[in-house]
Amino acid sequence: MTAADTIARLRGLVEGSLAGSLSPEASRIPSPLKEAMEYSLMAGGKRVRPVLLLSAGLAVGGEEGELLPFACAVEYIHTYSLIHDDLPAMDDDDFRRGKPTSHKVFGEGTAILAGDALLTDAFRVMAQSPLAHSDPAKAVRAIADLALAAGGGGMVGGQQMDLSAAPGSSTAAEVDEIELRKTAALLASCARMGAILGGGSPAQVDALGEYGTRLGLLFQVIDDILDETGSFEEMGKGISKDRTRGKWTYPVAHGMPAAIERAAELERAALAAVCTFGAEADPLRVLVGMVRNRRH
Repeated sequence: MTAADTIARLRGLVEGSLAGSLSPEASRIPSPLKEAMEYSLMAGGKRVRPVLLLSAGLAVGGEEGELLPFACAVEYIHTYSLIHDDLPAMDDDDFRRGKPTSHKVFGEGTAILAGDALLTDAFRVMAQSPLAHSDPAKAVRAIADLALAAGGGGMVGGQQMDLSAAPGSSTAAEVDEIELRKTAALLASCARMGAILGGGSPAQVDALGEYGTRLGLLFQVIDDILDETGSFEEMGKGISKDRTRGKWTYPVAHGMPAAIERAAELERAALAAVCTFGAEADPLRVLVGMVRNRRH
């Protein structure tokens, strides 16, 4: 099995697990809310974050079954962030992954609650996992890492910085900081969580965290490039909206040639971060190429 085959298998594993991972008390969730949660959670996508967590964990010798609930949990958190990011008060997007956004289908109130429920349920999934019972110290360490990355000092803080920036006024350094927090923090945490849960050494946790940071920045720079050069058919959402709003993405702040060069630098840095690993990290190396060459 090639590394690309492994990634495809892990993605399929995540899809199957997500389908049955909503609260065991799902029957108690009011119908519109449950439908909204499932609508966004099962809308497809690349599942980069859960696959990254699984790949990092397997690279340090972790057990797939122990890692899987945490992989599902990070997809819950990513999905909640997309639902809220698409709201009129945020980016005001009508489409996500080629489908109408949650608030367009269910209304703003239910969309907000669906995001709230997914965020909260993510921590239930992790706390009730087999690993949380067999090795609670390891699970708590991973959960704390995720909470820091997703909260006010990470992803949510990056979103606030993005909201607070006056159109066209952000400095290049501020753009870099927003992208570090808004996107890279969560991907870095996914890589660290995999290493922690898989029993990696401190050096391996640090190396995979660095890998995740570079991969996350690469993901965002490519996203910024595609917003300038892609099409709705490729992206599944509106394009060129950031420039229209006056937001300073990487190509706007630094220019398209610099953005393309930055992507190449980040690709090299991500691969360098896992240079001490052997073939067990090949799926991580393939992930870098997939992010670098993606068209949606």
